[in-house]
Amino acid sequence: MHGTVVDHTVADHGTLPRRLPTPLVNAALVAFSILDAWIQVGSHDPVLLAFALVAAVSLLLRHRLPLLTFIVTLPAVMVSDAIFAALVALYTLASLTRHRMLLGVCALAFTVCDSIKWPSASIDLSSTQGFVSLGYSAATAAAPVFLGQLVQTRRDLSLRLAEISEARDHERLLTAQSMLSQERAQLAREMHDVVSHQVSLIAVRAGALQVGTRDAEVREAAATIRRLSVQTLDELRHMVSVLRASGGRPTELTPQPSVADLRRLVDSSGIDVEMRTELPDGLPATVQRAIYRTVQEALTNVRKHAPGATATVRIRHAEGAVRVTVTNTAPTRPALPLPSAHYGLVGLRQRAALLGGTVTSGPTADGGYELRLVLPAADGVN
Repeated sequence: MHGTVVDHTVADHGTLPRRLPTPLVNAALVAFSILDAWIQVGSHDPVLLAFALVAAVSLLLRHRLPLLTFIVTLPAVMVSDAIFAALVALYTLASLTRHRMLLGVCALAFTVCDSIKWPSASIDLSSTQGFVSLGYSAATAAAPVFLGQLVQTRRDLSLRLAEISEARDHERLLTAQSMLSQERAQLAREMHDVVSHQVSLIAVRAGALQVGTRDAEVREAAATIRRLSVQTLDELRHMVSVLRASGGRPTELTPQPSVADLRRLVDSSGIDVEMRTELPDGLPATVQRAIYRTVQEALTNVRKHAPGATATVRIRHAEGAVRVTVTNTAPTRPALPLPSAHYGLVGLRQRAALLGGTVTSGPTADGGYELRLVLPAADGVN
């Protein structure tokens, strides 16, 4: 019996409005069945009324045990004209089972029970009226079967449409990923062919200048340019390899820095920097990266926009937050016109916002500039 019935959780979704709860629908069907029993049988025959009432109450099990429910309603059909409960049970069975032979047998059983009418237990086919009565019973049994199968087909169609829609969404996602992969590959080629080439030339020229000059300051400056160029090339090569992966496993864009790298950053900045840090151990890696990138961007802006200025870096942890302040004095000489997309501070603000922090900046009273970062950090770090 269970092998022929589909999932009961979607029993009547195709026939009943979704806003009507199943218990309310079952209660209404039981009430109609009891009313049908009372009209067709009445109180003059308690035995027939009991059969009809049992059939009506059995509808409460029509979703869990549809075949058994239908069988329980057949005696009421055989002994009385109270057939509403049997028709509901037959419809429920037809909407749930995929066994066509079983439905044919059940429809035939209803037709026979409705035609013989106990206690005669015979079918009179000797007259036209007998054939008409048999045909009427067969049509009455066929109606809920066809309706139940129609509902099942409609439900299956809805499921197939949902699967098709999901498949189309998946196809769109794959198409978008394919386009993104192509764009990433194109960007990787451009970075390799243009940017890497130019930086390589800078590194080569700086190396030649470092070897060929006798001026100590020029040699030191050339060495710094060459070192930064080589470091930039390494990062570019790593980024190119990530872009060419195009949707593979997640890869770090570059070896991520931490607060332990701040001293090296300050020493190689080419700026007279005073740095004071009061940070506990155990800060999250994301917070450490945000601190490093903030100091890096601030020192880069000092080099570009405030030549000859000195800078002060203050990093401390207090009141559940990490506070970073980078302040520079007024420039001592005019700044060179350098290309800038003005995305540095925007990127810092976005990074801080993702971590629940803020970035503010603005000029100071003495003509300098100040950049402030505040990030939430638990007081329980070591």
